[in-house]
Amino acid sequence: VFSLGQNVIVIVPGANLLLNFEDLKRASDVICKAKVIVCQLEITPAVSLEALKMARASGVKTLFNPAPALADLDPQFYTYSDIFCCNETEAEILTGIPVGNLEDAEKVGCMLLERGCKLVIVTLGAEGCMMISGDEPIPKHVPAGKVRAVDTTGAGDSFVGALAFYLAYYPKLSMEEMIRKSNCVASVSVQAPGTQSSYPYRKDLPQDLF
Repeated sequence: VFSLGQNVIVIVPGANLLLNFEDLKRASDVICKAKVIVCQLEITPAVSLEALKMARASGVKTLFNPAPALADLDPQFYTYSDIFCCNETEAEILTGIPVGNLEDAEKVGCMLLERGCKLVIVTLGAEGCMMISGDEPIPKHVPAGKVRAVDTTGAGDSFVGALAFYLAYYPKLSMEEMIRKSNCVASVSVQAPGTQSSYPYRKDLPQDLF
């Protein structure tokens, strides 16, 4: 972690890659009764994709975070994700477009929509997020509040987890408001060291987030 809170991460998959289709079958009842499923690429991609398909078939909202990103991501991930949420690095790996500003994030989002996504969120660290939707012609920048970052490790997971919470428990909120609230939760997490240890409890968050 650098002085301004930015990080470099090494991924050691370990037991994650042992999760297989049989495990998925055993969890199918839980998955199909869920309100939201979150998938990413820290398990075998084919297993993640099958989980998305299983959820979609049961009407479960699907939220996909392509992390760690793969340049040759199976195109079905785009079509089976109700919400496709990536950061700047992941967006560049997926599209070949470096994301250095809001305009770049718009370009990336539009490219991902062309691949079959319904709604793309590009997280931009201190700059908040860019939301690009197939239903709305104008991309929307949702800024984040200014804070002093201590450690940004896990901020993306904090954001995605918060977004899943709002999708499940506050489904009548607008997507822009869900993103704004998720930005707030993630901004709290970067003000403490560590990853899971930096995630706030509900009781420690401003009550206007609920």
